[in-house]
Amino acid sequence: MKTSAIFFPFDLFGSGGCAAGVNLLADELREMLADNRRESVPTRARAYTEHIKMREVSFATTDAYAAWRKQGRQLARQALRQGDFLLWITGNHLGALPVYDELAGRSETLVVQLDAHLDIHHFRDCAETLSHGNFLLHVEGTLPPLVNAGHRELLLTEEYIARFYRRTFSTTALAVDTAPALAELASQAAQAERVFLDVDCDVFDPMFFPAVSQPVPFGLAPPQVLALLEAVRPERLSGVMLSEFDPGRDQNDRSLAVVMWLIEYLLLRRYESKSA
Repeated sequence: MKTSAIFFPFDLFGSGGCAAGVNLLADELREMLADNRRESVPTRARAYTEHIKMREVSFATTDAYAAWRKQGRQLARQALRQGDFLLWITGNHLGALPVYDELAGRSETLVVQLDAHLDIHHFRDCAETLSHGNFLLHVEGTLPPLVNAGHRELLLTEEYIARFYRRTFSTTALAVDTAPALAELASQAAQAERVFLDVDCDVFDPMFFPAVSQPVPFGLAPPQVLALLEAVRPERLSGVMLSEFDPGRDQNDRSLAVVMWLIEYLLLRRYESKSA
């Protein structure tokens, strides 16, 4: 199975500057694959290196933005119809909307979100029009089953959240006891025909990951994120969305290192399991 790595540098309507993160990650992945091909001794990277197809979208002009959602949806649809593993790298979280549009109505597909925010905001001072804080309210069709882990929402009511999410696990719940979340994620993922992972980089605590436009305190440490990923079994994932990496706020490339390690870890888990 091939991996369609689509770099979609959309960052309008919130978290401007994250488009630069998409372009940087494309450069880093390209360099990593080139290094893998130049290596003369066997490495684990051989499992995935020749399976990656990169596609970079350009939003160099205002006209290029006019059909951003339609274009993104066509790209996601093509990859999914081909049966590819979808690696969708976008600017702000709103850039994941085309993938959600394609997954809408698919009750057999579970989306596991790792995100500091539940993007269903409807407060008085929030715009009703499309933004990166409310984009789940604008999905074309019925949302697929959603489970969130790592959110730090303090104002949304449980009744409102339950209208959109099957389950949520706040960082408070994870800090007290991670076992219920790990068990629930494992159970939900095992029952789903397909599982997609949606990682908003602000799920990490700013101490570990400073490169986000809207850092939220009391986030997750990288080992906690790994534990959550292991619960859903990365080798079973059908796709991964990653957003909100703002390199202008990084410190000594700490956040860049986290993202690239995570991407390679997910690729290794997928392709080594297929070759085993």
